[in-house]
Amino acid sequence: MRSVVAHIVSCILLAGISLMTSCREDEVIILAEYERLPLGDNSRSDYAGLYLLNEGNMGSNKCSLDFVDFDNGYYVRNLYAEKNPNVVKELGDVGNDVQIYGSKMYAVINCSHKVEVLDARSCQRLGQVDIPNCRYIAFDKGFAYVSAYVGPVGIDPNAQLGAVFQVDTATLEITAEVTVGYQPDELVIQDGLIYVANSGGYRKPNYDNTVSVIDIETMTQIRVGINLHRIRADKYGKLWVSSRGDYEKIPSRLFVLEKDKRTNRMEVRDTLNVSCSEMDICGDSLYLYSVEWSNISQENNVTYGIIDVRTGELISNSFIKDGTETDIEIPYGLKVNPETGDVYVTDAKNYVSSGNLHCYGRDGIRKWSVRTGDIPAHMAFLYKNK
Repeated sequence: MRSVVAHIVSCILLAGISLMTSCREDEVIILAEYERLPLGDNSRSDYAGLYLLNEGNMGSNKCSLDFVDFDNGYYVRNLYAEKNPNVVKELGDVGNDVQIYGSKMYAVINCSHKVEVLDARSCQRLGQVDIPNCRYIAFDKGFAYVSAYVGPVGIDPNAQLGAVFQVDTATLEITAEVTVGYQPDELVIQDGLIYVANSGGYRKPNYDNTVSVIDIETMTQIRVGINLHRIRADKYGKLWVSSRGDYEKIPSRLFVLEKDKRTNRMEVRDTLNVSCSEMDICGDSLYLYSVEWSNISQENNVTYGIIDVRTGELISNSFIKDGTETDIEIPYGLKVNPETGDVYVTDAKNYVSSGNLHCYGRDGIRKWSVRTGDIPAHMAFLYKNK
């Protein structure tokens, strides 16, 4: 199979063409769009590129996959459709997470109730795992772990408990299921344990406030804050967990969990007076932004910042230094390149039309911007084939 990079090189002359008919009269292939980017020399990098999963508005069946080709200097829009012309409905409805593990890429498609499995280099479909209302994915020792709301999509004060499903990455078979809290979102794996942030978002105003801890055979919970969402692990063994609050009286906050040396269990060590919608850790720096909606003012308050994970101090109130944050209507995704320090920020704009991907240098100056699919959100780096 041709790699994504090789395909881009061979298809430069096709840029701008959106449709063509193949040799078979009954088959229509949707070609990806290629746009030149000022990326510079990438010969010393370990990364071949960056995948971007566009969520697509719920019910529109417009989830799509884009690719930033670092080696050849191209942005590729709607790559999945071109690589998989025979897949009905393409990727599906609402892309909620994308990760690469080994040679495979896993796209969690929330409202289509599946994890789509692709070859990470060719983007050709290998199969799918059916998981109801799936949300996020993490990996450990040959297994994928997928959080799922399990129940129907929609607000329900009696919504059922969520679960984490274990999937064998070799066979794509579900091998275990563990019940966790209500509407579990992000999860991380550390020291053989799975930590799951439970939101309880469907049970508004009775949000969940726990982090579930799974060792596959047993499960315990840690009370943290209501309506939890993001969770990240730093290199010092601490976990960073975000709370959305209740959009009225309880604000969004960032919690720090650390293992108690006496009990060997994670406990809440600090609560930072910082709102957080998305975060990414690079070295000792935690980059974040917040889009905090208020039901009282009916407005969003957008902020950016950098936290030193060693001290928990806010060392910068914005990683954007050139004033171009005013060009970003609704920040919706965040990823930091650990090699270059480049920061990638997506803009969902009005949630129903094309968004943007912005690249900022380590100095906070914007390098380039490009049009994406609808609601650009989740990103994953692709390593070079060595």
